[in-house]
Amino acid sequence: MPADNLRDLHAFTVIAEEGSFTRAAARLGVSQSALSQTIRGLEARLGVRLLSRTTRSVSPTEAGERLLATVVPALREIDEGLAGLSELRDKPAGSVRISADEFAINHVLWPTIARFLPNYPDIRVELTTDYGLTDIVSGRHDAGVRRGRLVSQDMIAVRISPDVRMAVVGSPTYFGKRPAPRTPQDLTSHSCINLRLPTHGELFAWTFWKAGREQRVKVEGQLVFNTLSGVLTAALAGFGLAYLPYEQARNRLEAGALVEVLGDWRKTFEGYHLYYPHRRNPSPAFSLLVEALRAEAGAMPPMPAMPAIDPARASPRS
Repeated sequence: MPADNLRDLHAFTVIAEEGSFTRAAARLGVSQSALSQTIRGLEARLGVRLLSRTTRSVSPTEAGERLLATVVPALREIDEGLAGLSELRDKPAGSVRISADEFAINHVLWPTIARFLPNYPDIRVELTTDYGLTDIVSGRHDAGVRRGRLVSQDMIAVRISPDVRMAVVGSPTYFGKRPAPRTPQDLTSHSCINLRLPTHGELFAWTFWKAGREQRVKVEGQLVFNTLSGVLTAALAGFGLAYLPYEQARNRLEAGALVEVLGDWRKTFEGYHLYYPHRRNPSPAFSLLVEALRAEAGAMPPMPAMPAIDPARASPRS
């Protein structure tokens, strides 16, 4: 491939990613007029229009989308091959992009990454919060993190967390005003704080398990958030009950700021897996991070039993 074509194709992918000639020009370090001329020349050589331009945005045409589907994986493979040369350096370098939900980023990935990065100052990690089943290849991510059963069969998957246990929690202030639920169905008479999954807009289902039977309850309340941190904050403030991963609430439970109910109905989801497509030459940066996550998961002790606290013994807080 002539060098000009390779350069122009790279410029095209950057424009498509940024959705703007101005931002793409700044990223590439060229003038906007020069970049426009580059794309016009590429379109002339190919005989098709690749980009639709408006006064506010730029987006690929149908032909542009087809070209992106071919070019992006090819350019990524070239980048990975060049990144492989960093094995010859004293310190590995490169970028790793990972898509994961909020809980996985904060409680599964971050503890390992925080210990990993100081040892590799030339490695950069980009974390994207995503609750959906995004195609990590078309999304230009190196890997994704999801619960085991949600990982596609055609991906390499590495388990990186224990099973995830859920808990229904509320503040002592809330329980000072309302009786504690004894069964999941009792939640229908409580104020509950919902989580709307930002990727596809659905409310996260409150699911319970006891004696081999699963039960789902549709709950309602005054508040809906699209982040777990928002749900936790509202629960601490006494606005209602929250359905959270136990690890998200553990410190607040141990401190007495929250109280768990329905402990004998806890639902446990399969642990998180890091997944990625089969590659011939993964970058050293990516391989090192995968090994760090794998090692961290292998060293994890079994999850301790989690005793539920009787809300009747929780005193309201001022």
